[in-house]
Amino acid sequence: MAPPAPSAGARLLLLRRLLSTATEVAAEATSATAAPAAPAAAAPKAGKKGGSRLLYRRLSALGGAGEGSVSRVLNKWVREGGTPRADDLVKHVKELRKYKRHAHALELMDWMVNARGMNMSHTNHAIRLDLIYKVRGLEAAENYFAGLPDPAKSHKTYGALLNCYCSAKMEEKATDIYREMDELGIGSSVLPIDNLMSLYMKLGQHGKVDSLFEEMKVKNIKPDSLTCCILMTSYASSNKIDAIEELLKEMAEKDVALGWSAYSTLASIYVNAGLVEKAESALKKLEGLVGANDGRQPFDFLMSLYASLGNLSEVNRVWDAIKAKFSKVTNTSYLGMLQALYKLNDVDRMKQIYVDWESNIENYDVKLTNMMIRGHLKRDMTEEAESLWEKAKEKGAEFDSKTCELFLDHYMGKGDMNLALTWVENMTKLPKKAGKLDQDKIHKFQKYFEEHKDADGAERLCNCLRTLGCIDGKAYEYLLRTYLAAGKKSRSLRQQIKDDKIEICYDIGKLLKRMGDKAR
Repeated sequence: MAPPAPSAGARLLLLRRLLSTATEVAAEATSATAAPAAPAAAAPKAGKKGGSRLLYRRLSALGGAGEGSVSRVLNKWVREGGTPRADDLVKHVKELRKYKRHAHALELMDWMVNARGMNMSHTNHAIRLDLIYKVRGLEAAENYFAGLPDPAKSHKTYGALLNCYCSAKMEEKATDIYREMDELGIGSSVLPIDNLMSLYMKLGQHGKVDSLFEEMKVKNIKPDSLTCCILMTSYASSNKIDAIEELLKEMAEKDVALGWSAYSTLASIYVNAGLVEKAESALKKLEGLVGANDGRQPFDFLMSLYASLGNLSEVNRVWDAIKAKFSKVTNTSYLGMLQALYKLNDVDRMKQIYVDWESNIENYDVKLTNMMIRGHLKRDMTEEAESLWEKAKEKGAEFDSKTCELFLDHYMGKGDMNLALTWVENMTKLPKKAGKLDQDKIHKFQKYFEEHKDADGAERLCNCLRTLGCIDGKAYEYLLRTYLAAGKKSRSLRQQIKDDKIEICYDIGKLLKRMGDKAR
Protein backbone atom coordinates (compact mmCIF):
# COMPACT_ATOMS: atom_id res chain seq x y z
CA MET A 1 0.00 0.00 0.00
CA ALA A 2 1.36 3.41 -0.93
CA PRO A 3 2.31 5.66 1.98
CA PRO A 4 0.05 8.66 2.61
CA ALA A 5 0.81 11.72 0.51
CA PRO A 6 2.64 14.56 2.27
CA SER A 7 0.32 17.34 3.39
CA ALA A 8 0.13 20.39 1.12
CA GLY A 9 1.47 22.63 3.89
CA ALA A 10 4.41 20.37 4.64
CA ARG A 11 5.29 20.07 0.95
CA LEU A 12 5.10 23.85 0.54
CA LEU A 13 7.42 24.39 3.51
CA LEU A 14 9.87 21.85 2.15
CA LEU A 15 9.73 23.39 -1.32
CA ARG A 16 10.33 26.91 -0.02
CA ARG A 17 13.37 25.74 1.90
CA LEU A 18 14.71 23.86 -1.11
CA LEU A 19 14.27 26.74 -3.55
CA SER A 20 15.81 29.15 -1.06
CA THR A 21 18.78 26.81 -0.90
CA ALA A 22 18.98 26.69 -4.68
CA THR A 23 19.10 30.47 -4.96
CA GLU A 24 21.72 30.76 -2.22
CA VAL A 25 23.89 28.10 -3.82
CA ALA A 26 23.70 29.84 -7.18
CA ALA A 27 24.54 33.21 -5.69
CA GLU A 28 27.29 31.91 -3.43
CA ALA A 29 28.94 29.66 -6.02
CA THR A 30 30.72 32.64 -7.49
CA SER A 31 32.08 33.90 -4.19
CA ALA A 32 33.24 30.45 -3.11
CA THR A 33 36.02 30.59 -5.68
CA ALA A 34 36.50 34.35 -5.56
CA ALA A 35 39.93 35.53 -6.57
CA PRO A 36 40.80 38.83 -4.91
CA ALA A 37 40.50 41.84 -7.15
CA ALA A 38 43.77 43.55 -8.05
CA PRO A 39 44.42 46.56 -5.80
CA ALA A 40 45.19 49.95 -7.26
CA ALA A 41 48.89 50.77 -7.53
CA ALA A 42 48.52 53.73 -5.19
CA ALA A 43 46.96 51.72 -2.37
CA PRO A 44 48.54 52.47 1.01
CA LYS A 45 50.79 50.03 2.79
CA ALA A 46 49.48 47.55 5.33
CA GLY A 47 47.95 49.06 8.44
CA LYS A 48 48.02 47.78 11.97
CA LYS A 49 47.46 44.12 12.73
CA GLY A 50 43.80 43.13 12.91
CA GLY A 51 42.71 46.24 11.02
CA SER A 52 40.49 44.26 8.65
CA ARG A 53 38.55 42.72 11.53
CA LEU A 54 38.10 46.15 13.10
CA LEU A 55 36.77 47.47 9.79
CA TYR A 56 34.23 44.68 9.52
CA ARG A 57 33.03 45.39 13.07
CA ARG A 58 32.34 48.97 12.03
CA LEU A 59 30.50 47.83 8.92
CA SER A 60 28.53 45.26 10.88
CA ALA A 61 27.54 47.90 13.45
CA LEU A 62 25.80 49.95 10.75
CA GLY A 63 22.71 47.78 11.05
CA GLY A 64 20.00 49.24 8.85
CA ALA A 65 21.82 52.53 8.12
CA GLY A 66 20.98 53.97 4.71
CA GLU A 67 22.85 54.82 1.54
CA GLY A 68 26.24 56.47 2.03
CA SER A 69 26.87 54.95 5.46
CA VAL A 70 29.32 52.33 4.17
CA SER A 71 31.32 54.89 2.18
CA ARG A 72 31.58 57.15 5.22
CA VAL A 73 32.92 54.27 7.35
CA LEU A 74 35.44 53.28 4.66
CA ASN A 75 36.66 56.83 4.03
CA LYS A 76 37.09 57.45 7.76
CA TRP A 77 38.96 54.17 8.12
CA VAL A 78 41.36 55.15 5.31
CA ARG A 79 41.95 58.58 6.89
CA GLU A 80 42.93 56.79 10.10
CA GLY A 81 45.56 54.80 8.19
CA GLY A 82 43.54 51.69 7.41
CA THR A 83 44.46 49.47 4.48
CA PRO A 84 42.00 48.94 1.60
CA ARG A 85 43.22 45.45 0.69
CA ALA A 86 41.02 43.99 -2.02
CA ASP A 87 41.04 40.43 -0.65
CA ASP A 88 39.87 41.66 2.77
CA LEU A 89 37.15 43.82 1.24
CA VAL A 90 35.84 40.91 -0.84
CA LYS A 91 35.64 38.85 2.37
CA HIS A 92 33.59 41.63 3.96
CA VAL A 93 31.28 41.67 0.94
CA LYS A 94 30.76 37.94 1.35
CA GLU A 95 29.95 38.35 5.06
CA LEU A 96 27.48 41.15 4.41
CA ARG A 97 25.74 39.02 1.75
CA LYS A 98 25.58 36.12 4.18
CA TYR A 99 23.54 38.25 6.58
CA LYS A 100 21.33 39.66 3.78
CA ARG A 101 22.95 43.09 4.02
CA HIS A 102 22.81 43.40 0.25
CA ALA A 103 22.67 47.20 -0.01
CA HIS A 104 25.75 47.56 2.21
CA ALA A 105 27.62 44.85 0.30
CA LEU A 106 26.86 46.58 -3.01
CA GLU A 107 27.96 49.97 -1.68
CA LEU A 108 31.21 48.38 -0.53
CA MET A 109 31.83 46.96 -4.03
CA ASP A 110 30.95 50.31 -5.62
CA TRP A 111 33.46 52.00 -3.29
CA MET A 112 36.15 49.49 -4.25
CA VAL A 113 35.73 50.44 -7.92
CA ASN A 114 34.75 54.12 -7.80
CA ALA A 115 36.79 55.40 -4.86
CA ARG A 116 39.84 53.13 -5.01
CA GLY A 117 40.01 52.15 -8.69
CA MET A 118 40.20 48.44 -7.93
CA ASN A 119 39.75 46.05 -10.82
CA MET A 120 36.93 43.51 -10.82
CA SER A 121 37.65 39.86 -11.52
CA HIS A 122 35.04 37.89 -13.49
CA THR A 123 33.91 36.40 -10.20
CA ASN A 124 33.51 39.78 -8.57
CA HIS A 125 31.55 41.06 -11.57
CA ALA A 126 29.15 38.15 -10.98
CA ILE A 127 28.84 38.98 -7.28
CA ARG A 128 28.22 42.64 -8.09
CA LEU A 129 25.57 41.75 -10.69
CA ASP A 130 23.75 39.58 -8.14
CA LEU A 131 23.80 42.41 -5.60
CA ILE A 132 22.58 44.97 -8.16
CA TYR A 133 19.59 42.71 -8.88
CA LYS A 134 18.76 42.38 -5.20
CA VAL A 135 19.13 46.10 -4.45
CA ARG A 136 18.22 47.93 -7.68
CA GLY A 137 16.15 45.41 -9.60
CA LEU A 138 16.30 43.27 -12.72
CA GLU A 139 16.61 46.06 -15.29
CA ALA A 140 19.65 47.48 -13.50
CA ALA A 141 21.24 44.02 -13.44
CA GLU A 142 20.58 43.54 -17.16
CA ASN A 143 22.12 46.94 -17.92
CA TYR A 144 25.20 46.08 -15.83
CA PHE A 145 25.65 42.81 -17.71
CA ALA A 146 25.19 44.54 -21.10
CA GLY A 147 27.88 47.09 -20.18
CA LEU A 148 30.49 44.49 -19.27
CA PRO A 149 33.44 44.10 -21.66
CA ASP A 150 33.17 40.90 -23.70
CA PRO A 151 35.95 39.09 -21.79
CA ALA A 152 34.00 39.63 -18.54
CA LYS A 153 30.93 37.94 -20.01
CA SER A 154 32.04 34.57 -18.73
CA HIS A 155 30.17 31.55 -17.43
CA LYS A 156 30.14 33.26 -14.02
CA THR A 157 28.47 36.49 -15.10
CA TYR A 158 26.12 34.64 -17.45
CA GLY A 159 25.31 32.31 -14.57
CA ALA A 160 24.62 35.26 -12.26
CA LEU A 161 22.21 36.77 -14.80
CA LEU A 162 20.50 33.39 -15.22
CA ASN A 163 20.10 33.25 -11.44
CA CYS A 164 18.41 36.68 -11.53
CA TYR A 165 15.89 35.51 -14.13
CA CYS A 166 15.20 32.33 -12.16
CA SER A 167 14.69 34.28 -8.93
CA ALA A 168 12.29 36.60 -10.77
CA LYS A 169 10.42 33.56 -12.21
CA MET A 170 11.01 34.83 -15.77
CA GLU A 171 10.93 31.50 -17.57
CA GLU A 172 11.35 32.75 -21.14
CA LYS A 173 14.35 34.96 -20.38
CA ALA A 174 15.91 32.25 -18.20
CA THR A 175 15.53 29.68 -20.95
CA ASP A 176 16.92 32.06 -23.58
CA ILE A 177 20.03 32.91 -21.55
CA TYR A 178 20.60 29.23 -20.77
CA ARG A 179 20.43 28.33 -24.48
CA GLU A 180 22.77 31.22 -25.27
CA MET A 181 25.23 29.85 -22.70
CA ASP A 182 24.88 26.46 -24.36
CA GLU A 183 25.70 27.92 -27.78
CA LEU A 184 28.76 29.65 -26.34
CA GLY A 185 29.90 26.38 -24.78
CA ILE A 186 29.59 27.65 -21.20
CA GLY A 187 26.30 26.01 -20.22
CA SER A 188 27.53 22.46 -19.74
CA SER A 189 27.83 22.51 -15.98
CA VAL A 190 25.58 21.51 -13.14
CA LEU A 191 24.94 24.97 -11.65
CA PRO A 192 22.91 26.50 -14.54
CA ILE A 193 20.81 23.33 -14.75
CA ASP A 194 20.19 23.32 -11.01
CA ASN A 195 19.10 26.93 -11.33
CA LEU A 196 16.63 26.17 -14.12
CA MET A 197 15.35 23.13 -12.22
CA SER A 198 14.64 25.33 -9.20
CA LEU A 199 12.73 27.75 -11.45
CA TYR A 200 10.57 24.96 -12.86
CA MET A 201 9.88 23.75 -9.32
CA LYS A 202 8.66 27.23 -8.37
CA LEU A 203 6.41 27.19 -11.42
CA GLY A 204 5.16 23.67 -10.66
CA GLN A 205 6.48 22.34 -13.98
CA HIS A 206 7.76 18.99 -12.78
CA GLY A 207 7.95 17.49 -16.26
CA LYS A 208 10.55 20.08 -17.25
CA VAL A 209 12.58 19.18 -14.15
CA ASP A 210 12.69 15.57 -15.38
CA SER A 211 13.62 16.72 -18.90
CA LEU A 212 16.57 18.73 -17.59
CA PHE A 213 17.80 15.70 -15.66
CA GLU A 214 17.67 13.68 -18.88
CA GLU A 215 19.59 16.49 -20.62
CA MET A 216 22.27 16.23 -17.95
CA LYS A 217 22.66 12.54 -18.71
CA VAL A 218 22.94 13.18 -22.46
CA LYS A 219 25.60 15.84 -21.88
CA ASN A 220 27.36 13.63 -19.33
CA ILE A 221 27.08 16.34 -16.65
CA LYS A 222 27.50 14.94 -13.17
CA PRO A 223 24.66 15.93 -10.84
CA ASP A 224 25.34 17.28 -7.38
CA SER A 225 23.64 17.23 -3.99
CA LEU A 226 21.35 20.11 -4.94
CA THR A 227 20.23 18.33 -8.13
CA CYS A 228 19.26 15.39 -5.97
CA CYS A 229 17.34 17.63 -3.53
CA ILE A 230 15.34 19.21 -6.34
CA LEU A 231 14.51 15.87 -7.96
CA MET A 232 13.51 14.29 -4.64
CA THR A 233 11.16 17.17 -3.89
CA SER A 234 9.71 16.97 -7.40
CA TYR A 235 9.02 13.25 -6.98
CA ALA A 236 7.59 13.81 -3.48
CA SER A 237 5.03 16.24 -4.89
CA SER A 238 3.52 13.23 -6.70
CA ASN A 239 4.19 10.85 -3.80
CA LYS A 240 6.71 8.86 -5.89
CA ILE A 241 8.64 7.41 -2.97
CA ASP A 242 9.94 4.51 -5.09
CA ALA A 243 11.34 6.98 -7.64
CA ILE A 244 13.17 8.81 -4.84
CA GLU A 245 14.82 5.61 -3.67
CA GLU A 246 15.81 4.72 -7.25
CA LEU A 247 17.31 8.20 -7.57
CA LEU A 248 19.39 7.68 -4.43
CA LYS A 249 20.78 4.46 -5.90
CA GLU A 250 21.62 6.33 -9.10
CA MET A 251 23.40 9.05 -7.14
CA ALA A 252 25.45 6.39 -5.36
CA GLU A 253 26.38 4.77 -8.67
CA LYS A 254 27.49 8.15 -10.05
CA ASP A 255 29.51 8.70 -6.86
CA VAL A 256 27.61 11.91 -6.08
CA ALA A 257 28.49 13.15 -2.60
CA LEU A 258 25.25 14.05 -0.87
CA GLY A 259 25.52 16.71 1.81
CA TRP A 260 23.56 16.99 5.03
CA SER A 261 20.92 19.16 3.31
CA ALA A 262 20.08 16.29 0.93
CA TYR A 263 19.39 13.98 3.88
CA SER A 264 17.40 16.76 5.55
CA THR A 265 15.22 16.91 2.42
CA LEU A 266 14.95 13.11 2.34
CA ALA A 267 14.04 12.94 6.03
CA SER A 268 11.35 15.60 5.54
CA ILE A 269 9.84 13.56 2.71
CA TYR A 270 9.82 10.40 4.80
CA VAL A 271 8.33 12.26 7.78
CA ASN A 272 5.52 13.65 5.65
CA ALA A 273 4.93 10.20 4.13
CA GLY A 274 4.67 8.61 7.59
CA LEU A 275 7.77 6.41 7.05
CA VAL A 276 9.18 6.77 10.55
CA GLU A 277 12.05 4.27 10.43
CA LYS A 278 13.31 5.57 7.10
CA ALA A 279 13.08 9.14 8.38
CA GLU A 280 15.11 8.28 11.47
CA SER A 281 17.73 6.54 9.32
CA ALA A 282 18.00 9.63 7.09
CA LEU A 283 18.38 11.84 10.17
CA LYS A 284 21.26 9.70 11.46
CA LYS A 285 22.99 10.07 8.08
CA LEU A 286 22.31 13.82 8.18
CA GLU A 287 23.96 14.15 11.58
CA GLY A 288 26.95 12.09 10.46
CA LEU A 289 27.60 14.46 7.56
CA VAL A 290 27.64 17.69 9.59
CA GLY A 291 31.05 19.27 9.25
CA ALA A 292 32.95 21.69 11.45
CA ASN A 293 32.03 24.65 9.23
CA ASP A 294 28.34 23.86 8.79
CA GLY A 295 27.28 25.92 11.77
CA ARG A 296 24.06 25.53 13.69
CA GLN A 297 21.56 25.12 10.85
CA PRO A 298 21.81 21.30 10.54
CA PHE A 299 21.07 20.94 14.25
CA ASP A 300 18.07 23.25 13.98
CA PHE A 301 16.69 21.03 11.20
CA LEU A 302 17.38 17.93 13.28
CA MET A 303 15.36 19.31 16.21
CA SER A 304 12.46 20.23 13.95
CA LEU A 305 12.37 16.88 12.16
CA TYR A 306 12.69 14.80 15.33
CA ALA A 307 9.83 16.85 16.77
CA SER A 308 7.76 16.01 13.67
CA LEU A 309 8.41 12.35 14.48
CA GLY A 310 7.25 12.91 18.07
CA ASN A 311 10.66 11.96 19.44
CA LEU A 312 11.23 14.18 22.49
CA SER A 313 14.34 12.33 23.68
CA GLU A 314 16.13 12.97 20.37
CA VAL A 315 15.06 16.64 20.41
CA ASN A 316 16.59 17.00 23.87
CA ARG A 317 19.74 15.13 22.79
CA VAL A 318 20.26 17.44 19.80
CA TRP A 319 19.64 20.47 22.03
CA ASP A 320 22.33 19.25 24.43
CA ALA A 321 24.66 18.74 21.44
CA ILE A 322 24.10 22.37 20.37
CA LYS A 323 24.92 23.66 23.85
CA ALA A 324 28.03 21.48 24.05
CA LYS A 325 29.30 22.30 20.55
CA PHE A 326 28.79 26.08 20.48
CA SER A 327 30.01 28.56 23.04
CA LYS A 328 26.93 30.70 22.43
CA VAL A 329 23.42 29.51 21.63
CA THR A 330 21.76 31.91 19.20
CA ASN A 331 18.19 33.22 19.30
CA THR A 332 17.54 31.16 16.17
CA SER A 333 18.43 27.92 17.93
CA TYR A 334 16.41 28.85 21.03
CA LEU A 335 13.45 29.58 18.76
CA GLY A 336 13.96 26.27 16.93
CA MET A 337 13.89 24.41 20.25
CA LEU A 338 10.71 26.21 21.35
CA GLN A 339 9.06 25.39 18.01
CA ALA A 340 10.06 21.73 18.35
CA LEU A 341 8.61 21.53 21.86
CA TYR A 342 5.45 23.29 20.69
CA LYS A 343 4.97 20.53 18.13
CA LEU A 344 5.35 18.03 20.96
CA ASN A 345 2.88 19.95 23.15
CA ASP A 346 5.45 20.12 25.99
CA VAL A 347 4.71 23.52 27.54
CA ASP A 348 6.62 22.78 30.75
CA ARG A 349 9.83 22.12 28.81
CA MET A 350 9.14 25.22 26.72
CA LYS A 351 9.06 27.26 29.95
CA GLN A 352 12.46 25.86 30.96
CA ILE A 353 14.00 26.78 27.60
CA TYR A 354 12.41 30.23 27.63
CA VAL A 355 13.76 30.96 31.13
CA ASP A 356 17.19 29.74 30.01
CA TRP A 357 17.00 32.12 27.02
CA GLU A 358 15.97 35.04 29.24
CA SER A 359 18.96 34.42 31.53
CA ASN A 360 21.38 34.43 28.56
CA ILE A 361 19.70 37.04 26.40
CA GLU A 362 21.87 39.48 24.46
CA ASN A 363 19.47 40.69 21.78
CA TYR A 364 15.76 40.53 22.55
CA ASP A 365 13.69 38.86 19.85
CA VAL A 366 9.90 39.07 20.12
CA LYS A 367 9.57 35.86 18.07
CA LEU A 368 10.63 33.81 21.11
CA THR A 369 8.10 35.49 23.37
CA ASN A 370 5.44 34.98 20.70
CA MET A 371 6.32 31.28 20.53
CA MET A 372 5.96 30.96 24.28
CA ILE A 373 2.64 32.84 24.18
CA ARG A 374 1.49 30.47 21.42
CA GLY A 375 2.38 27.50 23.64
CA HIS A 376 0.31 28.87 26.53
CA LEU A 377 -2.68 29.76 24.36
CA LYS A 378 -2.65 26.33 22.71
CA ARG A 379 -3.30 24.90 26.16
CA ASP A 380 -5.87 27.63 26.91
CA MET A 381 -3.50 29.07 29.55
CA THR A 382 -4.71 32.62 28.92
CA GLU A 383 -3.58 34.13 32.23
CA GLU A 384 -0.07 32.71 31.79
CA ALA A 385 0.13 34.11 28.26
CA GLU A 386 -1.02 37.56 29.40
CA SER A 387 1.37 37.50 32.37
CA LEU A 388 4.25 36.53 30.10
CA TRP A 389 3.51 39.46 27.82
CA GLU A 390 3.20 41.91 30.72
CA LYS A 391 6.61 40.82 32.05
CA ALA A 392 8.14 41.21 28.60
CA LYS A 393 6.67 44.73 28.35
CA GLU A 394 8.19 45.64 31.71
CA LYS A 395 11.58 44.76 30.23
CA GLY A 396 11.02 47.11 27.30
CA ALA A 397 9.72 44.58 24.77
CA GLU A 398 7.39 45.74 22.01
CA PHE A 399 4.69 43.62 20.38
CA ASP A 400 4.59 42.94 16.66
CA SER A 401 1.83 41.88 14.27
CA LYS A 402 2.25 38.21 15.26
CA THR A 403 1.71 39.02 18.96
CA CYS A 404 -1.49 40.83 18.01
CA GLU A 405 -2.68 37.98 15.82
CA LEU A 406 -2.07 35.38 18.54
CA PHE A 407 -4.17 37.16 21.15
CA LEU A 408 -6.74 38.34 18.59
CA ASP A 409 -7.34 34.80 17.31
CA HIS A 410 -7.47 33.40 20.84
CA TYR A 411 -10.01 35.87 22.18
CA MET A 412 -12.08 35.72 19.00
CA GLY A 413 -12.13 31.93 19.31
CA LYS A 414 -13.43 32.26 22.88
CA GLY A 415 -16.09 34.72 21.75
CA ASP A 416 -14.62 37.63 23.74
CA MET A 417 -14.87 40.14 20.92
CA ASN A 418 -14.10 43.22 22.99
CA LEU A 419 -10.76 41.84 24.16
CA ALA A 420 -10.09 40.67 20.60
CA LEU A 421 -10.77 44.21 19.40
CA THR A 422 -8.23 45.54 21.90
CA TRP A 423 -5.56 43.63 19.98
CA VAL A 424 -6.84 45.04 16.69
CA GLU A 425 -6.32 48.47 18.27
CA ASN A 426 -2.81 47.36 19.20
CA MET A 427 -2.23 46.53 15.53
CA THR A 428 -2.93 50.15 14.65
CA LYS A 429 -0.05 51.21 16.91
CA LEU A 430 2.56 49.24 14.99
CA PRO A 431 5.21 51.51 13.40
CA LYS A 432 4.59 50.44 9.80
CA LYS A 433 0.97 49.39 10.21
CA ALA A 434 2.16 45.85 9.60
CA GLY A 435 -1.01 44.38 11.01
CA LYS A 436 -3.83 43.50 8.64
CA LEU A 437 -7.31 42.15 9.21
CA ASP A 438 -8.75 39.66 6.75
CA GLN A 439 -12.33 40.07 5.59
CA ASP A 440 -13.55 37.04 7.52
CA LYS A 441 -12.45 38.54 10.84
CA ILE A 442 -13.87 41.95 9.95
CA HIS A 443 -17.22 40.34 9.13
CA LYS A 444 -17.27 38.41 12.44
CA PHE A 445 -16.67 41.63 14.38
CA GLN A 446 -19.35 43.51 12.45
CA LYS A 447 -21.92 40.76 12.86
CA TYR A 448 -21.20 40.45 16.58
CA PHE A 449 -21.51 44.16 17.31
CA GLU A 450 -24.73 44.46 15.29
CA GLU A 451 -26.30 41.45 17.02
CA HIS A 452 -25.29 42.77 20.46
CA LYS A 453 -26.35 46.34 19.63
CA ASP A 454 -22.85 47.48 20.61
CA ALA A 455 -22.48 50.82 18.84
CA ASP A 456 -19.32 51.73 20.77
CA GLY A 457 -17.64 48.49 19.68
CA ALA A 458 -18.69 49.06 16.08
CA GLU A 459 -17.30 52.61 16.23
CA ARG A 460 -14.00 51.34 17.66
CA LEU A 461 -13.78 48.79 14.84
CA CYS A 462 -14.35 51.47 12.20
CA ASN A 463 -11.62 53.61 13.77
CA CYS A 464 -9.24 50.65 13.50
CA LEU A 465 -10.19 49.95 9.90
CA ARG A 466 -9.64 53.60 9.05
CA THR A 467 -6.15 53.55 10.60
CA LEU A 468 -5.30 50.25 8.88
CA GLY A 469 -6.42 51.67 5.54
CA CYS A 470 -9.30 49.24 4.93
CA ILE A 471 -12.41 51.27 5.75
CA ASP A 472 -15.12 50.86 3.09
CA GLY A 473 -18.83 51.29 2.44
CA LYS A 474 -19.70 47.88 3.93
CA ALA A 475 -18.09 48.90 7.22
CA TYR A 476 -20.28 51.98 7.36
CA GLU A 477 -23.39 49.98 6.50
CA TYR A 478 -22.72 47.71 9.50
CA LEU A 479 -21.96 50.72 11.70
CA LEU A 480 -25.21 52.46 10.73
CA ARG A 481 -27.26 49.29 11.26
CA THR A 482 -25.63 48.82 14.67
CA TYR A 483 -26.48 52.42 15.63
CA LEU A 484 -30.10 51.83 14.59
CA ALA A 485 -30.28 48.52 16.50
CA ALA A 486 -28.91 50.27 19.60
CA GLY A 487 -31.34 53.19 19.18
CA LYS A 488 -28.48 55.68 18.89
CA LYS A 489 -28.13 58.62 16.52
CA SER A 490 -25.16 60.52 15.20
CA ARG A 491 -25.16 63.76 13.21
CA SER A 492 -21.47 63.43 12.36
CA LEU A 493 -21.56 60.12 10.48
CA ARG A 494 -22.47 61.63 7.10
CA GLN A 495 -19.43 63.91 7.30
CA GLN A 496 -17.22 61.04 8.47
CA ILE A 497 -18.28 58.99 5.45
CA LYS A 498 -17.45 61.89 3.12
CA ASP A 499 -14.09 62.47 4.89
CA ASP A 500 -13.22 58.80 4.29
CA LYS A 501 -14.07 59.30 0.59
CA ILE A 502 -16.78 56.62 0.73
CA GLU A 503 -19.56 56.94 -1.82
CA ILE A 504 -22.97 57.45 -0.19
CA CYS A 505 -24.75 54.74 -2.13
CA TYR A 506 -28.45 53.97 -1.99
CA ASP A 507 -28.17 51.58 0.99
CA ILE A 508 -26.01 53.95 3.04
CA GLY A 509 -28.28 56.88 2.15
CA LYS A 510 -31.35 54.95 3.24
CA LEU A 511 -29.74 54.05 6.58
CA LEU A 512 -28.68 57.67 7.16
CA LYS A 513 -32.24 58.81 6.46
CA ARG A 514 -33.58 56.31 8.98
CA MET A 515 -31.29 57.84 11.56
CA GLY A 516 -32.77 61.22 10.81
CA ASP A 517 -29.45 62.57 9.55
CA LYS A 518 -30.85 64.09 6.37
CA ALA A 519 -28.60 65.89 3.93
CA ARG A 520 -28.97 69.66 4.04
